[in-house]
Amino acid sequence: MALHFSPEELAGRRARTCDEMARQGLDGLLLFRQESMYYLTGYDSFGYVFFQCLYLGADGRMTLLTRAPDLRQAQATSVIEDVRIWVDGPEASPAQELRVLLAEHGCQGKRLGVEYEAYGLTARNGKRLEAALEGFCTLADASELVSRLRLVKSEAEIVYARCAAALADEALDEARRLAKPGAFEGDILAAMQGAVLKGGGDYPGNAFIIGSGPGALLCRYYSGRRHLDPDDQLTLEWAGVDRHYHACMMRTIRIGRPPPRQIEMHAVARDALLAVEDALRPGRPLGEAFDAHAHTLDAAGYQAHRLNACGYALGATFAPSWMDWPMLYHGNPVEAAAGMVFFVHIIIFDSERGLAMTLGRTSLIAEAGAEPLSAATLDPIVV
Repeated sequence: MALHFSPEELAGRRARTCDEMARQGLDGLLLFRQESMYYLTGYDSFGYVFFQCLYLGADGRMTLLTRAPDLRQAQATSVIEDVRIWVDGPEASPAQELRVLLAEHGCQGKRLGVEYEAYGLTARNGKRLEAALEGFCTLADASELVSRLRLVKSEAEIVYARCAAALADEALDEARRLAKPGAFEGDILAAMQGAVLKGGGDYPGNAFIIGSGPGALLCRYYSGRRHLDPDDQLTLEWAGVDRHYHACMMRTIRIGRPPPRQIEMHAVARDALLAVEDALRPGRPLGEAFDAHAHTLDAAGYQAHRLNACGYALGATFAPSWMDWPMLYHGNPVEAAAGMVFFVHIIIFDSERGLAMTLGRTSLIAEAGAEPLSAATLDPIVV
């Protein structure tokens, strides 16, 4: 009913996962990341807030263990045929039920990979999992196995990323239309998110970030809304989302005449953004992209006002974060490759002067380098 990829493409992804399992000496995977389940089967749910595990064997067989509300969810959105339900109750032990399921699949004495790096596997449930499987099988951390496979996007995935970028541009148009003296932050947020939803998009993996005045120097969402002053600054970070694929953007809008320092900050941020994008080329380590960011800002005298990372991969992600693996930081050895999608953000916060400047957009890495997916200019926005 809601399968966003062909069964053949999903089968190809699972086959590549099984090949990687064999290379790593694993007999199966215990998948707890919703992103992995979605990527491999199409399964679309927020049921991962409870104990939920997709077993994928090296032979390609798979079984989902979840709660009753997600039975029909899995049937409607995925190619998973074997769905088992654990029942809520004071004595419920889904980890023990998983052991029974794994015994059916002949996993006793086998070596299984576990996605420990998963919002769906809390520390408490992780301990329960290990206790339930102690002496039954060997567990190995395989948190990045599927994440690495998800990095390079297929043509079908790139279509969704481009649609997400177009929705992000429409959200920016709404922000530009409404941002002016006296404007209410809540109206700006509503219009931006509304543009994405009206365009057929989805909710983002985390809240849009908005802050004005002193709050423009914060790069996290915080509660409480205000009206813009005649002399103000507005920092926004948001995402267009299509079939859970994200394309992020970031801007600081100036309300009223900007001081010379803030004009300079924008020029430096633009230079840094272009330098990072130029460094995102196939075969080059991601750490070089961050170094381009740091070199540009430091040379302009902004070392004390920058962050220690300047972006991250994007793809199909679920709450609580749209950030995907890996990040752009110094020394990251992961090599860029054609088909990867990255959000590059340049964030300059001058706390002494109370000035903010941010600039960010999403790019697809092609054979020739980074291709920005946004059609918006990098010109300063002053209203």
